[in-house]
Amino acid sequence: MKRIIFIALLLMLVVTRCGSPPAGSISLPKIDTGVDANAWVTVPAGAYPSGLHDHMTPMDYDYEIMVTDVTVEQYTNFLNDALAANAITIGVIDVDAGYNVDDDELVALRQVEGVGGEYPGDPYDAHKHEMKILPGTKLYTPLKGDGIHISFDGSQFTYNPEYANHPMTMVSWFGANAYCQFYNWRLPLDKEWEKAARGTEVNAEGHGRPFPWGEEIHPNSANYYASFDPMEDALGKLGSTTPVGFYNGKNYNGYQTEDAASPYGLYDMAGNVWQWVGDDFPDMHYRYLRGGSYYSYEVDLRVWKINSSGPETYEPDIGFRCARD
Repeated sequence: MKRIIFIALLLMLVVTRCGSPPAGSISLPKIDTGVDANAWVTVPAGAYPSGLHDHMTPMDYDYEIMVTDVTVEQYTNFLNDALAANAITIGVIDVDAGYNVDDDELVALRQVEGVGGEYPGDPYDAHKHEMKILPGTKLYTPLKGDGIHISFDGSQFTYNPEYANHPMTMVSWFGANAYCQFYNWRLPLDKEWEKAARGTEVNAEGHGRPFPWGEEIHPNSANYYASFDPMEDALGKLGSTTPVGFYNGKNYNGYQTEDAASPYGLYDMAGNVWQWVGDDFPDMHYRYLRGGSYYSYEVDLRVWKINSSGPETYEPDIGFRCARD
């Protein structure tokens, strides 16, 4: 009997770990990292090692990409700008996981109170298991529930100042895409994201960097599961987001961080939050996410790791950054 109870407890722990991270709104001290969340860098043209097997992949153009993830403050500013431009919808929004053509129905249809906007829909390739992403109003971010750091008082959006310089989370692919497009930017392509994360350097064996900062990962390199960062000390093992650019070599009240920028000077390209990328690949409706999060094990922070989810997905450990030509 004891053996059965022990196995049941283990199964409960596994299920808990594999699910979505806790989304509770928790008060945190504001930390100034000194990293400019409005900064961009240019990634020059040139081949880079791609994927687990480091295939040298050509890229014949320059592009710019944000140094950090978009912050809660920045996204709040966007919502106010979009509100002034009559470019968003506020209220109860229908959310679905796509239209199943075979069954002639919307999948996982539900209603969420939040902010959204119009989306033209995706090309449909009629591939097996592909859902059709229809045009219409799409949810950008909810306004009620755990993990929400933005509120609306009927006339303007405001943010919780304790999370001002934390990455914007609880944002769908539609919400990330809308932010970038509103300012005439775009989400980075998957290949652009990986090159910006790992650079072009290869070692004597022809391998590129597994992590943005180099070969090894340490607890003070990035915000990941059980990395013992200050958020975990304050909130427990599951932790929370850290301010963008936190791992920059600075010492925070005795906690010494590694300078974990990518070769191009980008921060949080491993850990903190998963990042949406812009590709709509053929034969699938899922979107890719890169970088791992505070809820990921360190092996999932390697630059070639890929996650995916439907574009309607929003979670406490999903964010984004923008790119531009």
